[in-house]
Parts: sequence; structure tokens; C-alpha cells
Amino acid sequence: MSILTTLSTLYVFLVGNIISFIVFLAPVPTFFRIYKKKSIEGFQSLPYVSALFSAMLWIYYAMQKDGSGFLLITINAVGCFIETIYIVLFITYANKKARVSTLKVLGLLNFLGFAAIVLVCELLTKASNREKVLGGICVGFSVCVFAAPLSIMRVVIRTKSVEFMPFSLSLFLTLSAITWLFYGLAIKDFYVALPNILGAFLGAVQMILYVIFKYYKGPKADDTEKPKTVSDHSIDMVKLASTPAASGDLAVNPQTHGGDLEGQMEKNQIQT
Repeated sequence: MSILTTLSTLYVFLVGNIISFIVFLAPVPTFFRIYKKKSIEGFQSLPYVSALFSAMLWIYYAMQKDGSGFLLITINAVGCFIETIYIVLFITYANKKARVSTLKVLGLLNFLGFAAIVLVCELLTKASNREKVLGGICVGFSVCVFAAPLSIMRVVIRTKSVEFMPFSLSLFLTLSAITWLFYGLAIKDFYVALPNILGAFLGAVQMILYVIFKYYKGPKADDTEKPKTVSDHSIDMVKLASTPAASGDLAVNPQTHGGDLEGQMEKNQIQT
């Protein structure tokens, strides 16, 4: 093993695993909120089911390598444990429809899907080619996972708001992708390096969008539509509508002003 490979291995063991662990813990505030409210509200289970499936795939891929996949096994084993806790909490507090949907996806993807991949790789591929076939599957699924934030980025651009794209999560995802990218390059593992190139790029784009729209000072809709003659004081319309005196004033005053105007015109005609 070369010096570069040894140093990169130690670097990933210390830094990469710590960053990846932080990324796995990123949804903790979300599930604390679910636990407090005893409801999943509008949250979806697909990101956690997909993350569990991805971790399972990478563990199986690392088991095909000759001793160099230990780090992939350790961090993804931790990821499997954490994601399983998230899914259990989600199912516990989900309504019936969301619970059934989650269980269906979990069964199809994480059980039947993973079992099918294992059977195909073990029965239909040779040991020499198994790592390449499984590596291709891991790359394809990882690209799909990394491409998921594109929908969030589209929302940020459309709404000009970064409310649903926390900077800390984007930062740690980018650092994690960069770390595993260098690790893949150091051990010359194309399948580890390739998806993390996309992950690092998309993470950097997310942080750039955050900086741009966090300090975006565009015109507000209320300011552009608000007439200049309206004062800044707010009016309680419910109170006005429910108060007889107020509603009477609103209905009578225009007629009074209209009567005064007609009387003044008749007066002027008589005088002329």
C-alpha cells in the first residue's frame, strides 16, 4: 500500500466518517418535531427509505473488495442503524395512508429489491465481475440520490426563499462528497469517486444559491400592490364587519355626502 493510500485511508477514517455521521444526524430536528407533535405533518418517508437502501448497497459492495472496503462498511452500518430508527419513528406517527405507503416502498425497495440484486450478483455473475456489476448499480442509485436536491433548488429559485434548504446540511453534504471523492481517487475506485463528483458539484451549487437568495432584496408583493394613499396602520376587518355602528357608518356616510352634493347643486341653480 502506497503512502498516499495510507494517508487517504486515515483521513477518511477520521474526517470522512465524522462528516458522514453528522450528515446522517441531520434529520434529527425533523424527527424531534414529529415526536413532539405526534404527527408527520407534510414530511415524506422516501428520503430515509432511499438512504437506507443506499447504505445497504454500499455495504454489500464493500464486502466484495479485498480488505479495502472496511471504511465503507463501518460508516454505512452506522447509517443503516440511524435510518432504521428514522423509519420506525415515521411509521409510528404516520397516518394510515402514509404508513401503508411507507411499508410498501420499504418492502419493494429494501427487501425485494435488495434481495433481487444480491441473487443476481451471486448467481449470474462471476466473482471477478461481481464488483463491477454491483459498483455500476451503486453508482446509478447514488446519482439518483444526489440528484434529489434538484427539486429543492428549483423551489428556492422559484420562491426566492431558502427556508427549506438549510445551509449547514448543504455544507456537510458537500464536505462528505469531497472527502469520499478523494478517498475513491486515492484507492483508484471509480465507483466510489464518480457519484461524489456530482455530489460535490450539486452541494456547491446549493451553497451558492443559499448565499444569493439569503440576501436577496427583491421588491415584496405587498409593497408593490399597496396604494400610496393607504396608511401603514392595519385595520381589523372582522371587528368592523361585526360592529353595527361601524357597518352603519360605512353604509350611511356615502349617501350623506351624496345628498349634500345634490342639495348644493339645487341651491346653485336657484341662485342663478
